[in-house]
Amino acid sequence: MKRKFDVKCTVLAVLLITFVGLGESVASGNISSAELISNAKKYDGKQVGYRGEIIGEVMKRGDFAWVNLHDGENAIGIWVPFVLTKNIIYTGSYKAKGDIFEVFGVFNRACPEHGGDLDIHAEVFNKIESGMIVSEEINPGKKHKALIFLGVLVLIWILILFLRKQR
Repeated sequence: MKRKFDVKCTVLAVLLITFVGLGESVASGNISSAELISNAKKYDGKQVGYRGEIIGEVMKRGDFAWVNLHDGENAIGIWVPFVLTKNIIYTGSYKAKGDIFEVFGVFNRACPEHGGDLDIHAEVFNKIESGMIVSEEINPGKKHKALIFLGVLVLIWILILFLRKQR
């Protein structure tokens, strides 16, 4: 009887530890760039989840590509099979908000394959949200102030030319 109780307790303890551990990883989900950078040794060689906006260009390198994901604090380079980049439409720039992607892969504190760079080698690369073109509208108040300033500068220039001619 005691042995059955011990086995049940052991199985229950293992299940509890397993589910608590899974719950922690699911709850934490994606790790921030600040966490990855400040605790790089802790995550080195481990599977991580990371989410951010695609910024810059997709840099094709044979069957793979480099993309940069920016989570609002820092950008991390992602080494991803090129075929997984096909659904990238917008990359963040001055004129566009980039697509939001989530990556799961192996984090490298100092990747020996890529010259010691900090990176993530993607195994899963999913689009979470589409980006968009950003149109900047000129603030009417700033536009009026700029025109007034330009007018003042033109008047000063004319005044300087007039004074030079009188000499």
